Amino acid sequence: MKIIREEVVPTEGSSFKVLLTPRLNDTFLWHFHPEYEIVYVEGSSGTRQVGGHTSRYEGSDLVFIGPNIPHLNFDYGVRTECEQVIIQMKEGFLGPGFLDLPELSPIKLLFEQAHFGISFSGETKRMVGEKLKAMPGLEPYDQLILLLQILKQMAHAGDVEILNKQPAGNKALVKEQYRMQKVYRYIERHFDQQPDVHTIARELNLTTPAFCRVFKKHTQMTFTDFVNQYRVNQAKNYLLQDKSVSEACYAVGFESLSYFNKLFRNLVGENPSAFKKQYLR
Repeated sequence: MKIIREEVVPTEGSSFKVLLTPRLNDTFLWHFHPEYEIVYVEGSSGTRQVGGHTSRYEGSDLVFIGPNIPHLNFDYGVRTECEQVIIQMKEGFLGPGFLDLPELSPIKLLFEQAHFGISFSGETKRMVGEKLKAMPGLEPYDQLILLLQILKQMAHAGDVEILNKQPAGNKALVKEQYRMQKVYRYIERHFDQQPDVHTIARELNLTTPAFCRVFKKHTQMTFTDFVNQYRVNQAKNYLLQDKSVSEACYAVGFESLSYFNKLFRNLVGENPSAFKKQYLR
């Protein structure tokens, strides 16, 4: 599957596009576009893959992505209901020289940092998320005013993480991302059947040590840790479907209930029973 160049058309009567919950959770959409993009996801846990950075987000996510940075759709593999608001803006959508105004210097810096990919957490994520959820119900003028308020809040945020060490263009990363795409699909097909690191290494024509180095470089995790985290996230989905703890444990491929409980608590911060009780309530 090739990397896809997404064509973005602004919302009618607006200089930017507002997109709600695309529902692409069954589609591995590795894509890029020349527009800047704000993505807010709420109500799910999934994979955040922006340029050369790969990590997991839990519960919600807020990122700002610059032009032509390849990224994976944030709902890929998500099996629970989630809400997304996506804002896509062409470079210079505010008009030539607008960001050069002295009053907007922090926002101009924010747009420059977006070329690395930025993620937000804490109060910024919560407050910006609420504003983004309100945006679709507004008239175009009010959407623009609210977008400027959002950009100001993001520009002054302290709870931020720069996702890539260098600006992330689309060409140099394509080969590595083809590899990672195969890895994700292998894990998705075999997470309940003891995924084998030697098998996926052979599929990629790599030695096992070479594969482990490549995988850890992209995910900052070992293959085993990544598979376990994927399994725990799938187990959450079973628990939210009112399956028992033991049913969830064995359905995602764990053979030991005690080990599953211990791992779940380490990754989630509470045991499976408490998680199920809290969210079903």
